[in-house]
Amino acid sequence: MSKIFGEAIQSSVDYVLDGARTGRFDLASPLVDSDERRTVGTKLQYHLLDALGLPKLRSPDTLINDVPVDIKGTVGENWSIPREGQCELCILVKINVAGDKHSAWLMRTHRAWLHGGQGNRDQKRGVIVDALRKYAVPLYPETAMSRNPLRLLDAAGVAAVFDPYAGLVIRLTALFTRLPNTMFPRQVIETVGFQLADPLRRARQAKEAIRQAGFELLVETWVEEREKAKRLGFELPKGAWVAVPLNRSYRG
Repeated sequence: MSKIFGEAIQSSVDYVLDGARTGRFDLASPLVDSDERRTVGTKLQYHLLDALGLPKLRSPDTLINDVPVDIKGTVGENWSIPREGQCELCILVKINVAGDKHSAWLMRTHRAWLHGGQGNRDQKRGVIVDALRKYAVPLYPETAMSRNPLRLLDAAGVAAVFDPYAGLVIRLTALFTRLPNTMFPRQVIETVGFQLADPLRRARQAKEAIRQAGFELLVETWVEEREKAKRLGFELPKGAWVAVPLNRSYRG
């Protein structure tokens, strides 16, 4: 269950960040405004329903075994439950951006268990913490999210990888050599080369410079490199990359 929710959450976050066009990779960054963060919950409804094979309805959000269920996500501390969702069953998803964790509960959002609403024209209300603790059913234990590898870079690393005066091959070389033994999904390469044509080709062109720095760059696309990565202990997802030290020993 946590894997399904985690993948839906990550897809929603990636959609909002739109790294290939914006170069953004951190939802907590000041480059992402509060309105954009709020849209993560909206996108999450679609991604999660698709992952679970459930229909998308206008109101409620879906039906599970013919029971009306709403889906509410938040990247903050609480959820905004609209009037039509109050006293209904809700799947409440919480995305802890700072802690790279996510969690979810099933709860009937009785108005007695909600706070706020006064002066709020659309009468959205939040969930009382004690009510969540007492009456909500956890769907799975709090689970770690997949951290974007770009967030592993220190300030100097970010400056080097996103240096506007350096070519993409140089910047990708800096990325792979600063974070060896780290698997990079395709979208990370696209984020580093945002708004540039064919950044994956530039990544392939960086292989020689990376080798000169003492590393071998492997990509899942090619069978030989995929098998080599596997012998080194890396199960590369589709389209993923990893730089390994040239002197690293193979398994078995």
